[in-house]
Amino acid sequence: MAEPDPFVVVEAGAGNGRLARDVLRAQPACLGALHYVLVERSAPLREEQRERLDLEPADEALGPFSRASSGDSPTAVEGSGPVFVALDELPALEIRGVVIANELLDNLPFGVAESSNDGWREVRIALAPSGEFAEVLVPAESADAGVLDAITAGLVVPVGSRLPIARGLDAWFDVCARLLHRGSLVTIDYVDDVSGLVRRGAAPGSATSWLRTYRAHQRAGSPLDAAGECDITADVVREQLLRAARASGFALVADQSQAEWLRDLGIDDLVDDARRTWDERAHLGDLEALAGRSRVGEATALADPEGLGAHRVVTFGR
Repeated sequence: MAEPDPFVVVEAGAGNGRLARDVLRAQPACLGALHYVLVERSAPLREEQRERLDLEPADEALGPFSRASSGDSPTAVEGSGPVFVALDELPALEIRGVVIANELLDNLPFGVAESSNDGWREVRIALAPSGEFAEVLVPAESADAGVLDAITAGLVVPVGSRLPIARGLDAWFDVCARLLHRGSLVTIDYVDDVSGLVRRGAAPGSATSWLRTYRAHQRAGSPLDAAGECDITADVVREQLLRAARASGFALVADQSQAEWLRDLGIDDLVDDARRTWDERAHLGDLEALAGRSRVGEATALADPEGLGAHRVVTFGR
């Protein structure tokens, strides 16, 4: 990208700011140009960001600015980074840089569709005479059915199979397209193709289900249990992801596991350095030694092919 300054990184779904803090601690080569925008809707989490980072006013996302003369347009001052700002929505800016969405897309709004002998049905929720919630199947909207037909073309989809209806994906990519003038969009998430989701199913509580609920940081059961008290997420369907990206003008750059992505970025070298530090200083037990041991453990977890390492890192460009 010819080293733009400012170099803007927008983290969508930034949570409590831990990733941004770790980026700062890593002292990347781009730090002097870095303008990092944390986007998080939760007010309590944005408050936690302030405990981890020195946040600047939101108008500093692309600033500060200067004018060569009173009649000139303002231009960004180079070398003003690092700047960290927090917003509750993706900014109405046009940037050159990177948008990162780490485990965000599986939390976007979605519906659930079920195949039948005469087409797709959407799973809706009704109140049963007993006062409990119950599923009701209704004909799927024609636009939803069209997308589901397109992404399952050529596959044998048994009657009763269920797939997500990606309701928030298109709108999210449209906003990113308006934001990202040039650069990369990096999505890190649970991603599987249609055939994988059909095979695994959406059985509540199943270890292989693409439909998951969480309560008190633990896997929970049916989405109808403790309604309103559980987080509900779904795997991102690769075909829906690529379709939404293309429709918004993005081109696929790479699709790899998180383990592969981290190894390409040199995580093995970092682990080797950390392991040497631990071996050399373990007898001292000082902070440097403990940091080395911690890095080895964290890297192992991030690259575990049976765990976080199985996440897919799908990168798009403009």
